[in-house]
Amino acid sequence: MFMRYLFLIIYYGFATYLPDSYSPIFGRISNWLRIFCCRFIFKKCGRVSNINRCAYFGTGKDIEMGDYSSIGAHSKLPNDIKIGKYVMMAPEVLVFNRNHRFSDPTLPFCEQGMTEPRTVVIGDNVWLGERAIITAGRHIAPNTVVAAGAVVTKDFPESVIVGGNPAKVIRNTYNTEKQEPKH
Repeated sequence: MFMRYLFLIIYYGFATYLPDSYSPIFGRISNWLRIFCCRFIFKKCGRVSNINRCAYFGTGKDIEMGDYSSIGAHSKLPNDIKIGKYVMMAPEVLVFNRNHRFSDPTLPFCEQGMTEPRTVVIGDNVWLGERAIITAGRHIAPNTVVAAGAVVTKDFPESVIVGGNPAKVIRNTYNTEKQEPKH
């Protein structure tokens, strides 16, 4: 437990502010240091490809991250996310595991508290576009592309491209024909 806190201090106090992983000068070293810290912070940390600058994941104590996956710059993740193998995460992705309660009309929203946490699971070989938003409890199926700016509020089958707000299926990942909308 001491090691996790030590590496959280190193990560948030120093390593997160180092140059971008793709920076020609010090990028590889900066990325290596962030990954090294996360090996002590996360519950499971595979052979991670990239943890870019200013990625926020709270204490990270229950995060599981598979091999060859990445976290984009300025992304915000909950403490308990499960990230599969070969996941590409663009910058500024937001993933939530809870929400504010709002069911009691006699109380201000800020006094109603939060919902119970619901873990987000991101399957293998997923691409999350820039500024995608994933809501609490979502399961992103394997081989899925989430378009930039999409707001994922429900689960989808695997091997699809989803986009929009709220997100809907645009087409099959391995088929370029547009899928007909379901009514």
